[in-house]
Amino acid sequence: MTTLLQRDIQTWRDIGGLHTAEEIAHQPAIWRALASILRSEQASLAAFLGGALSDPRQRVILTGAGSSAYVGEIVVDTLNTAWPAQIRAIATTTLLTHQDLYLEAEAPTLLVSFARSGDSPESLAAVELLRQVVPGARFLNITCNADGKLARQGANDANTYNLLMPEGSCDRGFAMTSSFSSMLLAALSVLGKDTDLSRLETLAQLGEQALRDWSAPVADLGSTPVQRVVYLGSGPLEALAKEAALKILELTGGRVMAMANTALGFRHGPKSAVTTESLVILLRSSKPLARQYEDDLLKELQRDSVAQTCLTVGIGGDLSADAPAWPDAWLAPLWLLMAQQYALHQSALLQLRPDNPFAGGIVNRVVQGVTIYGHDQF
Repeated sequence: MTTLLQRDIQTWRDIGGLHTAEEIAHQPAIWRALASILRSEQASLAAFLGGALSDPRQRVILTGAGSSAYVGEIVVDTLNTAWPAQIRAIATTTLLTHQDLYLEAEAPTLLVSFARSGDSPESLAAVELLRQVVPGARFLNITCNADGKLARQGANDANTYNLLMPEGSCDRGFAMTSSFSSMLLAALSVLGKDTDLSRLETLAQLGEQALRDWSAPVADLGSTPVQRVVYLGSGPLEALAKEAALKILELTGGRVMAMANTALGFRHGPKSAVTTESLVILLRSSKPLARQYEDDLLKELQRDSVAQTCLTVGIGGDLSADAPAWPDAWLAPLWLLMAQQYALHQSALLQLRPDNPFAGGIVNRVVQGVTIYGHDQF
């Protein structure tokens, strides 16, 4: 009998979690397929970007909503330190309400949109906003859906490049899993200075190993009820902590509360949320300096003996991998494999249907009910 993340396939089907389980497990294959796509489009992408990233006047806005916004937050600092261009991560949900703080009509601007479906009203409105108020703006759409409105409206536009993620990345399940990691790695590969696509193969191998080694302990951890989950991460891993916390909220239908913070920031009030029914998960940085601060907090939490469990994931963690000392943004998809599996098992424990934990439609796979208002005049 074929097992998938510690349950057989028929069991996942019966409890309504097969899509999500498959989409978590097939990520290494998606990363390999992404490398093939990027090799074939390397020249056309380079031609589209030209020398923009080397121009200090150039503004690059990484945007998306929800998980897609966290993609930008994870990669932004790694990219911004690599180039003279001004690279910022601004969620569509912020850009639409306060565009006067972020847009300048005279500044050359590239909007990089991360979009699973490409049908989010905020994603479409953000593109339209820039078309109206920033003449000459250009658009790089990193999306998983060739049939989405975002991809279709830019298909014949010389100022738009649609970079489509591999087939299978447009998750059928409610939660973003393979879509998230593929768009993140695409951004690092396309917009970063390191064009060595062999990193994706290395990550795929590490991901396969992690899925084999971690599936049993994560399933065991996920079989224990909790009321609160705290994810902690430093630098780019703070945004990964946000994404990991969101997975818990989404897949448990909000029944398990989750929060994210930095290792140093946690002491400044948020630590008061820890109870005897809390799980604290520390995402360890690849930076030795950051790990010293993280280790100090971990020792403090262990001395407090309040949290139900404290777990470390990452370099030298309880769940680790023989990963190179790459920047944290590159290793983020690897550590996320743990968080995705844990959220899936918590969803199953609560007898929800992980592929659609909100059967009543209170929250939807593609956001609904958004009214788009006219932009302020510049």
